[in-house]
This record gives sequence, C-alpha cells and structure tokens, in this order.
Amino acid sequence: MSRYRRWAAGALAVVATAALCVSPAAVAATIPSTAASRTPAAVSPVAEPTGPAAHATALVKEMSVAEQASAVVMGHVSGTDPAALRAYMSSGLGGFILMGANIPDSEAELQALTAAMTIDPALPPLIAVDQEGGIVSRLHGDEYAASTTLKGLPVDETSTAFTARGSLVARAGITVNFGTVADFTADSGTFIYGRALGTDPASAADRVAAATTAQEQFVASTLKHFPGHGAAPGDSHSAIPSTSMGLDEWRNTEAVPFAAGIDAGASLLMYGHLAYTAVDAAPASLSAQWHEIAREELGFDGVAVTDDLGMLLSSGNPAYADPVANGVAAIAAGNDLVLMIAGSDAQTAGKMAAGIAAAVEAGTLPKERLEEAATRVLTLRTQLSAASARWTLCAECEPAE
Repeated sequence: MSRYRRWAAGALAVVATAALCVSPAAVAATIPSTAASRTPAAVSPVAEPTGPAAHATALVKEMSVAEQASAVVMGHVSGTDPAALRAYMSSGLGGFILMGANIPDSEAELQALTAAMTIDPALPPLIAVDQEGGIVSRLHGDEYAASTTLKGLPVDETSTAFTARGSLVARAGITVNFGTVADFTADSGTFIYGRALGTDPASAADRVAAATTAQEQFVASTLKHFPGHGAAPGDSHSAIPSTSMGLDEWRNTEAVPFAAGIDAGASLLMYGHLAYTAVDAAPASLSAQWHEIAREELGFDGVAVTDDLGMLLSSGNPAYADPVANGVAAIAAGNDLVLMIAGSDAQTAGKMAAGIAAAVEAGTLPKERLEEAATRVLTLRTQLSAASARWTLCAECEPAE
C-alpha cells in the first residue's frame, strides 16, 4: 500500500535564520527499520489508488503524451528574474532545481521567485534544491550543523539540524530537498566523506533516518546517491565511479542507510551515476535492475529521480554523449523524474521532454512506463499542494547550535 505524508493543519513557528522553534501538529508516518538483509515482499493484490494517487491517475489519463513527458522533466536555467522563470515553467515541466545562481540576496525575493514558478496553484511544480548544509549549501542562513560534524555527534543532533534545515527550505517556497546523503565511508580521503552522515552502515542509517523524519514534516526529502557512493570511489561529477561489490555484500553494507531512510518515509530516491559491475555494468541511474531492487527489496514506492544527467556528459564516455538519449534511457530504466544541469541551456529540458514523447510515439519507450512515471510525479505534486503548514516568526526560540 502506498505511503502518504500526513500534512497537519495549524501553525509551525520558525525564526528567520539564527534560531528555530517548530511545533508540528503531525509528522510523517514511519515504518520500523528491519534487518540489513532483506528479501522481496510477498506479492499481494494491488489496491485501487485513493486520494492523491487517484487524482494523479485521473490527471495523467487526460494528458497527451507530450504533456506526460514534460511532467517527468525537472528543468533548470540560471537567473533570479521571477518573470523569466515563470515563462520558463509555463511549458508544463514537472519541476525546477534551484542552483546557486538562482538564489537572490533576501528570503523575500526568493519567496517571490518560487511563487512565480507556480502556474497552477492546484498543481504546483516540484521546486528542488541541494541543501545538505555544510559543503553543499545553496540557501543563505543555513548555519545549522551539517555532515562534517553530525557524523560524530549524538543522533538527536541530526534531528535538530535537519528540522531547522527543512523548515528553512520550506519557508522559501521550496518543496523538495535533495539534501540527505545516505552514502557512508570511513575513508576521509574520498570525495563523499565530508558529505556523508556516517562512517559505517549503522551510524549512517541512524542519522539518515533522523534527517528524513525531520525534513518530511516540511518538505519532500530525498535519499542520495543510490545504491551508494561510498563503495564506488571517485567523483561522479566527472567520471562514472565503479565497484565490484556484489549484491549480497551490498545488502549488508551500502543498502542499510537507504533502507532506513525509505522506512522513515523519504519521498524521493536519487540514483547515482555509479556502476556496481557485479550487478549491472550500466550506471545505476540507467539500470532497470537497480530500480527493481529498490522497489521490490527495499519497498520504495516514491519518486525515483536521476542525479544530474549532465554529469554523464562530463564523464567523457561516448556512450552517454547524447543528453536526450540519456533522458529516454533513464525513464525506460525506471526513473520517474529526470534532471539535467551541467551543459544545459534554456532549451534542454524541452528537448528532453520532446525526445521522451517521441520515443513513446515510436514504440521504443512503453507508454505504460511514461504513464507510471508521470503518475508518481503528479501524486507527489498533489500531496504537496495539500500541505497546510504555515510559518510565523517565533520571538522566544533558542538559538540553533
């Protein structure tokens, strides 16, 4: 049965940037964590969708193939002009990722910018940001503890930091945070070490679950970089890191934090450009097998999203030289949402959507796969449109440490 976030009515109090006071009336439902090694769940009859899923299903059925294809693309252009970004989003893209060049000086300006990108208030786009805190931080005012210190602090410090971080993101009008690194490594010399929340499976799992539960009160949180960057050394921004780790070892190591985050209710799972060659020679972002593992073994039922597809171009591998082909392959593999930042321009997202639609029309991408992807994305958008959290200044909050 699909999991839905329980959005609570009422006020949530936060301060601008130096202090925080949060009183959520309800939080996301969580599922107790299970053992690191899992087996596929028994097949049971599929229930008819209800609530946001039913509404999303109905909307997708009314869409053309071109509209469905646009709905599974998360776009990006630089700039802080609300009118320009509104015009960009009027094409029907499913989302937008804010990068540093999209963040104006003040929070009020950022709120105006994110509000302008919503063309239909009944179905707002997914507006995302990479707000991990610390090393990867886009928003002004995030002085809360981050991975560089949280990995050595008690788990409740992670809850405190990500409650503050999630509220800061949400208050800006951003609905998705690509902010929870579920990778782990004990090697301080690796690319991902400074961004990881733990140095071993158990410590990472505890903090990933805490970060997920904290953020899901406010935003749709994301686990990255599945199936685990810690086992695949190298920087996936400029190469396709690989590992020979087998599936059994993965289940007992790299999988553990992701399983914990999924059980805690993460709305999205980001697939890394990482090759676990003993499982699939292709990067996980383009691997149907890794999508099946996440769905069937870990029980993930949310939105599967690619890491920046521009990173595949930067790898220099000629097999991934065509960004539109990469987008089509990503949807075919099981992703529900594709995004491209590096190497993109104002036309890139539209070209990718057109390429996805053309693949469906040509029969090389099953229309059922596109419909499934669009339905998952619209379900999340519908859920987020029903959010009733409100933010007010809190005069009596303790400063965040």
